[in-house]
Amino acid sequence: MRKRPVIAIDGPSGVGKSTVARLVAYALNARYIDTGAIYRSLGWLAEREGVSFDDGSGLAALCALHEFAFDAGGHISVDGEMPGLAIRTPAASLWASKVSRHKEVRAALLELQRQLGADGGVVLEGRDIGTVVFPDAEVKIFLTADPKVRAKRRWKELLERGEKAALEDVEQDQLARDEADRNRPISPLRMATDAFELRCDHLTAEQVSSLIIERAQKLSS
Repeated sequence: MRKRPVIAIDGPSGVGKSTVARLVAYALNARYIDTGAIYRSLGWLAEREGVSFDDGSGLAALCALHEFAFDAGGHISVDGEMPGLAIRTPAASLWASKVSRHKEVRAALLELQRQLGADGGVVLEGRDIGTVVFPDAEVKIFLTADPKVRAKRRWKELLERGEKAALEDVEQDQLARDEADRNRPISPLRMATDAFELRCDHLTAEQVSSLIIERAQKLSS
């Protein structure tokens, strides 16, 4: 039995999972694990090393060749190198979607994710945390928001980083990612039956995180 809870935050692209999860982890003095960053980093490696996104076995082998780790701030490194903003582009989102559809890749990374959160006291965010990675998580949250709201948030993030992007393109890329995530045969994006659905169209990240913290504290009291 874990002494501290696992908090699983799932939801589609652009819903604000990363920002919210960081705030929750900080407030509860927990570790933040961005599982999506692992898939993004694998896609980044595949693109850099010329491994086909259709080659599930090759992508799984790529997982075994590299070490993925997170620092205290929740930032991912690959063999000690931090990919940083290279895995936060619209292209990287699509790379992540392409690599995550392979059962070989998901099997290769499942154990890593479970090891990272095994002792509890962690906040993990992704698309299948509450359904596959930690179906026994003490706290399960599923964030949702209107696609247009999500696209606008992601678009603003890109502009703040100095990247040029058309809102319409961001929305189309996001819809394509949603479609792929919901319809992949392995670990599709869906809400766990015992998860708490939280719509955040008109809520700030701080408001969303406060609601999750309140729920976590009630469940653990």
